Amino acid sequence: MEWQDTGTVLSVRRHGETSAILQVFTQDHGRHAGVVRGATSRKMQPVLQPGTEVALTWRARLEDHLGTYAVEPVKSRAAVMSGRLELAALNAVTALLVFALPEREAHPALYARTIALLDMLDETELWPLAYLHWELALLEELGFGLDLAACAVTGARDGLAYVSTKSGRAVTAQAAGPWKDRLLPLPSCLIRPEAAAPAEIAQGLRITGYFLGKWLAPALGDRPLPEARRRFADLYARQT
Repeated sequence: MEWQDTGTVLSVRRHGETSAILQVFTQDHGRHAGVVRGATSRKMQPVLQPGTEVALTWRARLEDHLGTYAVEPVKSRAAVMSGRLELAALNAVTALLVFALPEREAHPALYARTIALLDMLDETELWPLAYLHWELALLEELGFGLDLAACAVTGARDGLAYVSTKSGRAVTAQAAGPWKDRLLPLPSCLIRPEAAAPAEIAQGLRITGYFLGKWLAPALGDRPLPEARRRFADLYARQT
């Protein structure tokens, strides 16, 4: 068995003295693992870093075997390492993908969105909003999307102010009435991907984090969300 693909490195775990088990989010084969021989060499160590974009050749005797990777670098994201917040975001992305994605299941739309986000981390100050919408896309891709298009009670599309913690649907301020304290405040940047104040984005991260923990984690065996995601959200909230 053999295929070639491109992907981004998610995690590297030492395997034996000189090898490693590499997990990569690939364009056509989803989250896929394989063994890299000589992973501890000076040549390979800079390549096998989370976020690095790589070209891969995977080989195995049978399709369900772990197999081995031949890896060539395509794009380094070493520049991200110089920014504490950017590095925390990269670690959150890779940790959430390892946590959430089923093995060997292609998600081409999410892959394209992930690469676009990682490219933004060291190129533009707009990346926090892109990260927030990436988490929305992750929930949607895995069947836990929020419905923020119209009010769950009245059907109105204007004046949306809250999100129901039970249904994940938007609610207007008028429809919320005396129950508003039980709802999550809805920042407009979750509805429209336009420039937003950092405090709004932090509020949006609290909403996506809530549903990642309430809906996604229980569906995956009720494991806690990756610590990297909490660290990023906390760091971003502190900086705002």
